[in-house]
Amino acid sequence: MLAAFLLFLIVFPVTDTFSQSKRKRDAATGKGNTLSPVSIVNFNESGKQVTRFDIAGDAIDAHDGEIAYFDGTYYLYGTSYDCGFAWQNKSAPFCGFKVYASPDLVNWTDKGYLFDAKNPVWQSRCNGNTYGCFRPHVVFNKKTGLYVLWVNVYDNVVGFRVFTSKNPAGPFTEVENPKLAVNQNAEAAGLNNGDHDTFVDDDGKGYVAYTDWRTKGTIVIEELTDDYLSGTGKHVKAVTPGKTEAPGLMKRNGIYYLLYSDPNCGYCSGTGTSYRTAKSPLGPWSEGISISDKSCGGQPSFVSTIQFDSETVYLYGSDLWNNAAKNEALANYFWAPLKFDEKGAIEPVPCNPSENVRVKVGAVPDQKSRKNIDNSSGREGFTTQCDISNGKERTQSFVATRSGKLSEVNFTTFRDGYPDSGLELNIYPATDSGLPTGSSLFATVAEPDSMGWAPKRLHFNPNIQVEKGKKYVIALKSKTTKGCYGFQFNDSLSYPKGAAAVKGDGDFVIEKNRSLKFETYISPK
Repeated sequence: MLAAFLLFLIVFPVTDTFSQSKRKRDAATGKGNTLSPVSIVNFNESGKQVTRFDIAGDAIDAHDGEIAYFDGTYYLYGTSYDCGFAWQNKSAPFCGFKVYASPDLVNWTDKGYLFDAKNPVWQSRCNGNTYGCFRPHVVFNKKTGLYVLWVNVYDNVVGFRVFTSKNPAGPFTEVENPKLAVNQNAEAAGLNNGDHDTFVDDDGKGYVAYTDWRTKGTIVIEELTDDYLSGTGKHVKAVTPGKTEAPGLMKRNGIYYLLYSDPNCGYCSGTGTSYRTAKSPLGPWSEGISISDKSCGGQPSFVSTIQFDSETVYLYGSDLWNNAAKNEALANYFWAPLKFDEKGAIEPVPCNPSENVRVKVGAVPDQKSRKNIDNSSGREGFTTQCDISNGKERTQSFVATRSGKLSEVNFTTFRDGYPDSGLELNIYPATDSGLPTGSSLFATVAEPDSMGWAPKRLHFNPNIQVEKGKKYVIALKSKTTKGCYGFQFNDSLSYPKGAAAVKGDGDFVIEKNRSLKFETYISPK
């Protein structure tokens, strides 16, 4: 009975009215300052990466950035890949930097782009003809009242551009190029300074840790000016001996920690994480200590210090890259709280499928867009596959729970590579086993340009009459001979009133215990 009940909650997501109401009351009255455990899920029962979706149902597309906590809200900053950016692909556009907001590290709302990067200036700075632009990091400056954004670029000498905003979600406005002590006389548009992290100490002083590519990947730490917009020149070189990148600075019990990718390995799925300690940001720093040889299948991206009244969470993040695949929009994330022994040493990262972390929890935004929803295969536990091409067909059946007009169907998909034909969608009546039968009730074609590279809901409006209790099938196929169209599937907690099936050269074959990610909406007659 318990398993059935949990399955029901996942397949038919419902709002916990009491919990949501309490969160809203606490937020309004200033109560709710206690910490609550939340579960961060990184892998499914089979050890496969799971896709994180925002509250609308689209995959989160913010990579190589960080999570920051401002005024009771968690913000995820990162580089977008949805428009098709691919490293070292000269024809690839730059997609920009995105931000998501969450009350609890689980439910994320897409807040859009930090600034407009679609214009010619930013395309020339960051598209595939360049080394790219990466790693948005944001800190708040109490003196100026501004949020300060640093991003890594390769079109100038210093290797960074800086922005400010009155809002943590932007829009951010670019300011004058910063100055840093290292490589200031190097040539512009070269591999000078790279991957970085910004850090604010207890006394309000700011620091930037960055990678010196001219010394083959040693890490530098430099003090920032009072406004955090540039370096002061006070710095320490060669905190690491070389072949490292992706630094993350934090402080615990008076000791400073620097985590980093060891070795450096761009877009690698499984490079190590090490750390060093010091009593001052400018050192001297200890020898390196490894806490993960594979970074849980990715590359370390950040360590976020989340300070609450009663305790502090040090959240470790790793980008689960696809080994420099052409579509890094499919990369997922590993997030887990760091743990320490009695002497303050960071314990090895265990790479558990899920982790519980105690945080402040706010009210989850209402999901008004889900009005008239009739069926959903849920949003948890899904992973990615891409093989809809060359006439291959995939289907998902469902049962209408009420009679009316099937006003909307959305199916989570993406394009990988450059398909030369569209994605065909049909709605059919279904047999008892959930396979297509009879004539198509609705048919349409989505052109390749209508889809991004990150898994998102593709919306269709069949506006056909359906009857309560009857089975129907969503069917997708494509004639493309280049690339493919993808889908999200769940083999752990499948939708119980339908079946997923696949058809290649022969007949349809039902895939046992599998469901594809979809939603249907039925309006009253």
